[in-house]
Amino acid sequence: MMFTMSEADVINCTISHEIHQYLFSCVYILVLLVGVPSNLYSLYHAALQLKQKNELGVYLMNLTVSDLLYLASLPLWLQYIFQDDDWRHREWLCQLCGFLLYENIYISIGFLCCISLDRYLAVVHPLRFTSLRSMNAAWLVSGIIWLKEIAVGVVFFRHKELSKDRKNQSVCFEHYPMQPWEYPVNYYRFTIGFMFPLAILSISYLCVLRAVGRSAGTQPVQKIRIRQLVSSTILIFLVCFSPYHVFLLVRTLLERDCSFIAGIFNYYHLSLLLTTLNCVADPALYCFVSESARRGLYRAIIRPFARVLCCCCRRGNSSPANPATDSHEVATDENNGHPTVTLLTHTSMLNNKPCYQRPQGSTSLTSLT
Repeated sequence: MMFTMSEADVINCTISHEIHQYLFSCVYILVLLVGVPSNLYSLYHAALQLKQKNELGVYLMNLTVSDLLYLASLPLWLQYIFQDDDWRHREWLCQLCGFLLYENIYISIGFLCCISLDRYLAVVHPLRFTSLRSMNAAWLVSGIIWLKEIAVGVVFFRHKELSKDRKNQSVCFEHYPMQPWEYPVNYYRFTIGFMFPLAILSISYLCVLRAVGRSAGTQPVQKIRIRQLVSSTILIFLVCFSPYHVFLLVRTLLERDCSFIAGIFNYYHLSLLLTTLNCVADPALYCFVSESARRGLYRAIIRPFARVLCCCCRRGNSSPANPATDSHEVATDENNGHPTVTLLTHTSMLNNKPCYQRPQGSTSLTSLT
């Protein structure tokens, strides 16, 4: 029999939302600054994958579209936080933002499973099930995932999502305690939305790793790339989605009074915040699929960061007493007395030159001692 609270208990459950004001606002701003350009960049490379008739590009594009839709709702959530958790827009906007939040979680989980299964079929059964790895099959599966999550999301539009707290503020998408209609939805989320995909991911992950390890015809570089792809999908799944579903189940099973709600509130919301990081982590998957995506990421992020780091190191190490840091350092061979290797300074590193060069008159490179 389902336990329900009285109306007095609902009114007396006063929760401190300080975690929203500080941590959530900072993370949301960071996710917007990083997630929007990285997902737009991923969308471009997904289009390139589609031109090459790569079914993996279908799943990656849908994953990116889901992330961008959720990112579009973050400015409204930020405004809600900055207004001390007081929703001042229409209720349908609150419902839509909540729908996009949960849509992103479960659509992302669905397409992470699709990526893992696609790699499983490609590696373990390369000559079988080719029809399941076609573009038409990928679009069909993608359509089913979207329709399934939209159908589940309609539940949110059938219920009132704005409520008043003791300060007479409009609280969006938060019910403390849970409403009776939320219990079956939460059990569905945990079993069908989380545990079932986790089983698919785990089995695919283990089978792919075993098949890659036994394969004699696969190049070492390809093996590394496949391992990185399947490992990153399950890592994103475990880090971003596991904590939230664990606390969701705990709340559903044990939430019976206001003291329990107050004790678990921060932990539950921290786990919910981890799901937002999925929007930043997903674009990394393209680096294990597309060589051009890796090169673009290197040019856009890694190389500028390396240059700044080298510049900082050079400034930190240079001093009037040691002016040789900006000049060539020459190592000599103690046996024959002539220079063998000329090491270039940080300036040459910034220009993407190698850290050594063969000096004139030298016939070989010898290691430094």
